[in-house]
Amino acid sequence: MKIRNYILASVALLISAQAVTAREFTAPAEALFPVQTLVAIPGVETVYPSVAGDFIVFGQRKSGTFTVVRASKSSPSSGTYKLKKLTLNDSMRYGVAIADGSIGYVSNRMGPISAWMWQGGGDGHVSIGNMATYRGGMAPFHLNASSNGQVWCFDSTFQKKRYNQMLSEFSKYPHSELVGQQWRSYNYDNFRHKAGYAPTKAGQRNKFEPPILFTFVRKSSQLVMIPNAFNGAISPDGSKVAFVRESDGNYDLWMQNIDGGGLTQLTSSPFGDFEPAWSPDGKKLLFVSNRDSGGDVRNTSIYMLKLEGNQVKRLTNAKAATDGGPAWLDSKTVAFHSNRDQKSPQSSTASGWNIWQLKLN
Repeated sequence: MKIRNYILASVALLISAQAVTAREFTAPAEALFPVQTLVAIPGVETVYPSVAGDFIVFGQRKSGTFTVVRASKSSPSSGTYKLKKLTLNDSMRYGVAIADGSIGYVSNRMGPISAWMWQGGGDGHVSIGNMATYRGGMAPFHLNASSNGQVWCFDSTFQKKRYNQMLSEFSKYPHSELVGQQWRSYNYDNFRHKAGYAPTKAGQRNKFEPPILFTFVRKSSQLVMIPNAFNGAISPDGSKVAFVRESDGNYDLWMQNIDGGGLTQLTSSPFGDFEPAWSPDGKKLLFVSNRDSGGDVRNTSIYMLKLEGNQVKRLTNAKAATDGGPAWLDSKTVAFHSNRDQKSPQSSTASGWNIWQLKLN
């Protein structure tokens, strides 16, 4: 009898242990929309797609060197054009696609860093901003533009210590993780790689001073400053700018007319919303958020906001991925970069970044 009871007890413990294991290792949720890789090059980190006209532009880092690449959005892995270095240590980042094939970018070739637009052919490069942008008066980060390249925006900091740190980080980030999370630049707890991060949520104190967003209209040379704003995105027609603003430790999306006025708060979450991207018709915004991971810095997803009615829809939901840098390939296709494992995109992550795509229907 004792032996029989012992066997029954052992079987019960085994069944119980198996049940616990099943609960702990549940299968990843089914993708909200099927995803597949768009640009994946072994040994190369590819991030921040930008789309205009028939072109897609993205940033790449290989062996610590940053550059900007343009391709046809219909075949982004072939027939690429890479911006040429003009000096030995020329590092180029924040690539922006313009509908005529021009490329916006930021470089450290003249002084600290400066913003430029390669004219899409020949050797002409147009300065974006004013003289101060390449004499060191201000340092442009997170460059963006309207589809025709006539209206631009970028952000900067006036906090001297952080200004110097960001210039040092420009050509070589200390960790791969930060290559695909540029929004962390102005967050005191998250701007550098470490073992753990405080969540981005209401109540977390940020010791960095708020950054400044600048808009620049080429035709009039008008340079406008918007306080406490960054991650700007110019609408396709150049009439509006969407941006990120921090309040009490969390981040929300805002919008304003380029000619002033119309300041509107678009999202209100206790966590973080970042990296807005306009749809081709100007009626929707893609953005990145950790609102469904409790503010976890490393667990972010792509969302879509319909401006009419402020309806938010989640587009990606991988178990542990860091999704970011969304852009519209067309009205029904979204491109983004992620550290997902190509063999198991819903449940595992890899050490580098690739560009992915999803179809909305």
